[in-house]
Amino acid sequence: MDIYQHFRKEEQPFINHVLSWIRDVEMTYQPKLTDFLNPREQQIADMLAGTSLEDLKVSKHGGDQSAERKRIMIAPMYEQITEDSFQLRLLQGSYHDKFVSLTHRDVMGAFLSLGIKRKKLGDIIVEDGLVQIIAADEIAPYVLANLTTVKKASIRLESKPLSALVESKASWVETDHIISSLRLDTVVKAIYKLSRKNAAAMIEKGMVKVNHQVADDKKFTLEEGDLLSLRGKGRSKLAAINARTKKDNISITAAVLK
Repeated sequence: MDIYQHFRKEEQPFINHVLSWIRDVEMTYQPKLTDFLNPREQQIADMLAGTSLEDLKVSKHGGDQSAERKRIMIAPMYEQITEDSFQLRLLQGSYHDKFVSLTHRDVMGAFLSLGIKRKKLGDIIVEDGLVQIIAADEIAPYVLANLTTVKKASIRLESKPLSALVESKASWVETDHIISSLRLDTVVKAIYKLSRKNAAAMIEKGMVKVNHQVADDKKFTLEEGDLLSLRGKGRSKLAAINARTKKDNISITAAVLK
C-alpha cells in the first residue's frame, strides 16, 4: 500500500521524517522526542504511528491540554512517559503594558532574532503585561540570557513551573457557511467576508497560510481540520465539512480565533 496516497504531496518530506522516527524506535527500542509540531504535523504523526507495530505508543505535551504546538514522544509501549520526558521549559516575564503594546508576533520576532529555529518554540501567551513562552529545555538557558527586549519593552525572563502557565483568553468562534467548493479562494472568501477577487489576490500574493505553510494556489483544495491564516485578518480553521445541500453546494463550519 502506498502510504503517500492518503496525504498531500507537499506533506511527503515530513511523512518521511515521521517514518524514519518510527523505524528508529522499532529498531533501537529507544524513545524519540520531536521538536514542537503544529496540529497538522501532530495529526500526521498519530496516523502514521497507528499503522506501525502495536508495541509503540505516541504521547504529546505542549505545556497544558489546550496547547497548540506540542512535542511528540514515540516510544516502546513499556516506556514510562512523564511530564519531564518532554523537556519543556516555561519562560515568563512582565512588561509595562501601559507604555507599550506587545503582540504574539512581537515576541515571536524577538525569539527568532536570536537565531533559534521556530521548531524549538511552543505556544506563546501575551496578555495583561505578561509574556509566557514554552520552549525546548535545551535552548532555554540561551533564551534566558539573551532575550532581554521585545519591541521597545525591556523584559527579564525567568523559569517557572509548567503549573504557572496561564489559560489563554483566546477563543474560537464557530459559524456555518454554504459554499460552492472547497477551493482555497472560496473558503477564504466566506470566512473572512471578502470578494472572490480580493480573496484570490491575497492568496496569490502569499498572504494566506494553510497549516502554517504559505499557500499561493487559489485552487488548492482544503480538508476538514485545516488551519488557515490571512495576514492582517487573523487565524481560522475549517472545523467541519457537514453535507451537500439540495443545490449541490457544501455546508461547512468554520471557526475564527478571537
